[in-house]
Amino acid sequence: MELENRVALVTGAAQRIGAQIARTLHGAGMRIALHYHASADAAMRLAAELEAMRPGSVTTLRADLDDPAAPQAIVAQVLARFGGLDVLVNNASRFYPTPLDSATAAQWDELMGSNLRAPFFLAQAAAPLLRAAGGCIVNLVDVHARRPLAGHPIYCMAKAANAMMVKSLARELGPEVRVNGVAPGAILWPDRDLDDAAKREILDRTALRRTGTLDDVAKAVLYLVRDADYVTGQVLAVDGGRTAQQ
Repeated sequence: MELENRVALVTGAAQRIGAQIARTLHGAGMRIALHYHASADAAMRLAAELEAMRPGSVTTLRADLDDPAAPQAIVAQVLARFGGLDVLVNNASRFYPTPLDSATAAQWDELMGSNLRAPFFLAQAAAPLLRAAGGCIVNLVDVHARRPLAGHPIYCMAKAANAMMVKSLARELGPEVRVNGVAPGAILWPDRDLDDAAKREILDRTALRRTGTLDDVAKAVLYLVRDADYVTGQVLAVDGGRTAQQ
């Protein structure tokens, strides 16, 4: 895909991995719709940064993806601003522990909503525009879609279903639209505290024995968007070989 002036919608784009994906796709020539929910200041700073490089190339969209009406509204705003959509990056996600003995229905709804329901219905809303453009979808999955993380059963189940969404939507939307995923490993440590011993244990199970970077993930997304013309229905692990270890 030639990316000059093509349009990408990145959800959860204000900070962390989402922001780096937005920077990378913008650097490759794309116009970017930055979705955010609560991180307004960070989203505006990022938009200003990218607009300074190429005026008129960025728009910001605030939406709560828990709202069932949000997917259609977001896609309509992208269409109104840019006239089409070529790439959907489903990055927005919630992550926190839900031990079996204390997990609640509200936590189930929240984690399944952000990691599964919202990406699916965004894909549904975007499908007509993506088909018209011959575009693609990239979902941010997780290495824990394959190997569960203790104390996080709901999150892991949601990401496992997200990985199956990649395969299912590749069948549903082909041949016009490619659908792939990226599964990061130890890129950013979670907000909850991990002591040095716990971090070392994780890295000792990683073939490269180090954390990755935001850029490692963003470059994988760029590859799937721009260079992987004959790749669909795949989840690319960007995990330093963690899933190759016992």
